[in-house]
Amino acid sequence: MIECRNLVGMSVLRIISGFLEIGTALLFLHFKKVETALQLNAILGLVGPIIFLLVSGLGLITVATKVSPFKVALVALGVLFIVLGSKN
Repeated sequence: MIECRNLVGMSVLRIISGFLEIGTALLFLHFKKVETALQLNAILGLVGPIIFLLVSGLGLITVATKVSPFKVALVALGVLFIVLGSKN
């Protein structure tokens, strides 16, 4: 069933994201330099939105068959606003 596969995909992406966060924090401690930590944090800052968009996309694909197109469009618009609002 596509819903179950998408749910597993969403979960796996979030687990990977969590491991990346923890791994990066451990690298902060390993290198013991603020400059290196900032560089790693910048890289991690790029990964977060990508994971967010992928997880949201999988969720939207799943609910698109269950709710009205108007509600799917509202959720997609919300995701778009989050992305636009978080840009510098």
